[in-house]
Amino acid sequence: MRSTGIRRTLVALGVGALTLTACGSNDDRAADGKTRITVNCMPPKSAEVDRRFFEEDIAAFEKKNPDIDVVPHDAFPCQDPKTFDAKLAGGQMEDVFYTYFTDARHVVDIKQAADLTPYVKELKSYGTIQQQLRDIYTVDGRIYGVPRTGYSMGLVYHRQLFERAGLDPDRPPTTWAEVRDAAKKIAALGDGTVGYADYSAQNQGGWHFTAELYSQGGDVVTPDGKKAAVDSPEGRAVLQTLHDMRWKDDSMGSKQLLVINDVQQMMGAGKLGMYLAAPDNIPILVKEKGAEYKDLALAPMPGGRATLIGGDGYMFHKKASPAQIRAGLKWLDHMFLTPGDGFLGDYARAKKNDAPVGLPEPRLFTGAADAKDQQVKEDHANVPVENYQAFLDGNQSLEMRIEPPQAQQLYSVLDGVVSAVLTKEDADIDRLLKDASTKIDGILARG
Repeated sequence: MRSTGIRRTLVALGVGALTLTACGSNDDRAADGKTRITVNCMPPKSAEVDRRFFEEDIAAFEKKNPDIDVVPHDAFPCQDPKTFDAKLAGGQMEDVFYTYFTDARHVVDIKQAADLTPYVKELKSYGTIQQQLRDIYTVDGRIYGVPRTGYSMGLVYHRQLFERAGLDPDRPPTTWAEVRDAAKKIAALGDGTVGYADYSAQNQGGWHFTAELYSQGGDVVTPDGKKAAVDSPEGRAVLQTLHDMRWKDDSMGSKQLLVINDVQQMMGAGKLGMYLAAPDNIPILVKEKGAEYKDLALAPMPGGRATLIGGDGYMFHKKASPAQIRAGLKWLDHMFLTPGDGFLGDYARAKKNDAPVGLPEPRLFTGAADAKDQQVKEDHANVPVENYQAFLDGNQSLEMRIEPPQAQQLYSVLDGVVSAVLTKEDADIDRLLKDASTKIDGILARG
């Protein structure tokens, strides 16, 4: 599942239209003899600065590669789950198209992805990308996509509310018992202040349940991916904690069935102490929701066992020609995969345009490429990086876990479990988990 949209966003984006023009095809030659590729995830016109950067980078790429014509299509979000499969099936998908990590296997299974294995050696940066991220786009030993960004979940918290509640903002909670205790103290401030908030609608509740389950050492499915694993001591512990915070402590507020925008609004208004999120939530909270960087901090996932990771990348339309694949790989290198440069890595440009530099995104690269990327970021940091040190330090000891198979379908089932616990004081946790397991088993059996 995405965290907020474009990973490592330079400037918080607005809402744009999803372009549905005919895209992927074998017609790869422009009238002037150039290789033409269509690409998506261009920032919409409402995100003026990001769009200008994107256009500048494409122009620079075409100047360096005069034999390639890049035709960008804008969209926000970059992928709409409601239209994604329809675009693929209808032949309307771009030649080079954006995907969440959880899409990779599905796109391959429905035979809509080009096999990049013969060409990926031409992608200069490929060997520098984290192996666990490359593996996400590798199916049965064949490479079908290229990761662009990654994220890991942590605990976003409000330093000012911590101080007002008598808590040390430099020592955030590291266990769920400590989260519960801190939430009670923050909620006791009154005036509508909520200690801890969680999602429970639009599949987002299932997504967060998964992250919280990982943090306790549990899993959503068995290691072979064939059976549900939520009906476990860890699953019950997650739900019992949420139930007790909601009904015994009254630290989660009375309004439930929340989604990401609701929770961000609460945090931005200074009325929320803590919620689970990735680092890219922080600029959204500042630029769109009224918060200040100095008041926001990030801690590792409570529990000390594991955290959920996600992210995105690009795949290629099954009808893309060899020339288009080679051109698209060159474009990805230029736009996203050159340390300290390009649309996502030009930190100097970002700083000049008052965009946040220094947020603790998980590292995409390894070795010398990672060292260069981190050094350039450090040189241009303009946010209080000390507020994120606990997140960086704590992540070193956590297992990084990707989302389960059939993630969106499973999240839909788990949404109902979380929402029941947060809206019904007498919710039967054991029954909810048993029923969810039966439904998940059915989903996994259907593949």
